[in-house]
Amino acid sequence: MKKVLLICAGGMSTGILMKKLIKFAQEQGTELQIDAVGLSSYEEVCEGYEVILLGPQVSYKKDEISQIVKKPIAVIAPYDYAIGNADNIMKQIDELYSNI
Repeated sequence: MKKVLLICAGGMSTGILMKKLIKFAQEQGTELQIDAVGLSSYEEVCEGYEVILLGPQVSYKKDEISQIVKKPIAVIAPYDYAIGNADNIMKQIDELYSNI
């Protein structure tokens, strides 16, 4: 099972994206545990996840978060994030997993 943490400014917009990704994973037969949190609370929960995806609005925090969590991390492309392109985002998750 893939364990992914989505981080955005407040956790709201990634919550919407999270639901799309769960639906897409189920349709593809992929086991996925994915949760969304705001920037202020990721440190409390990040241990239970294998890879981290950031919303574009917090991309400026990538280096700082990377040093804290020490896990594969990437920023979701703004367009994919805006339209909820689950296919492209799942490809990004797969790419992060190839670095574990």
